Amino acid sequence: MDRYSTMEAFVRVLDTGSFSAAATQLRIGQPAVSKAIAQLERRLGVQLLLRSTHGLAPTEAGQGFYERAKRSLEEAAEADLAATGAGSGLSGRLRFSATVTFARLHVIPLLPLFVAEHPALTIDAILDDRSVDLIEEGIDVALRMGVVSNAGATARRIGTARRIVVGSPSYFKLHGIPVSPLDLSDLPAVIYAQAGGGATWTFRKGEETETISLKNNLSITAAEGVREAVFAGMGLCVATEWMFRPDFERGRVMPALTDWALPSLDLWALFPTGRQASAKARAFAGFVADQLQKTNFLPD
Repeated sequence: MDRYSTMEAFVRVLDTGSFSAAATQLRIGQPAVSKAIAQLERRLGVQLLLRSTHGLAPTEAGQGFYERAKRSLEEAAEADLAATGAGSGLSGRLRFSATVTFARLHVIPLLPLFVAEHPALTIDAILDDRSVDLIEEGIDVALRMGVVSNAGATARRIGTARRIVVGSPSYFKLHGIPVSPLDLSDLPAVIYAQAGGGATWTFRKGEETETISLKNNLSITAAEGVREAVFAGMGLCVATEWMFRPDFERGRVMPALTDWALPSLDLWALFPTGRQASAKARAFAGFVADQLQKTNFLPD
């Protein structure tokens, strides 16, 4: 194999986790893939892969080579597209990560529009509320709210979501609508027990501030559970607007204390550190930002 082919074989082995899966994707025999990796290691004079009964893992040198090789392969593919006049479209595979509820409500419904613009693109949606390792899991771009703590990522802020006090109509009919943040201390609440949530909040109105702790009636670690508990009238909650936006229009929930402001929450597009963000990743992040801003949901 030539230099390009051996680089591609190595990247496919790490992306798929096995020689056989890489061989299937490349449509060659597994011995050819093994030979390509051995040839690459001989040419570079370093070991790139660690093989064990638990699978394959890159050495430190292998990880660095992988990141640069993948970037080179992506840039070569983009150069081919531009040279053939197809630069306005995107092709290949895009892997994006987002939290489950945010993606379900605000990203997945937009995908038909994005795919219509780029019909040659294949999309893998990795939906998980945990913080994923972008390089290890082969993620091109991740959408995350709040403080960015992923050391292996380059962040670009693409908008801001408001936090609000929200409850179901039946809840407010039973308990009354609060007129001051201090009223919240005595009302049943649903606590979102994740980063960006919690029980203690500071409200501001002009120069006036009020810090209160919500009554911990129910604590939930997943946004889907928070939504269902609020719909069921278990309590009010402090949440980002994204968590309930479609439900305001349907009358399932209503906001309270709208004349008071809570700390907002930033939405970030995270790209793997160590390589230039691909055209696919940049286009997807820009598309999501544009579509959400059209709804006045993420005002800058």
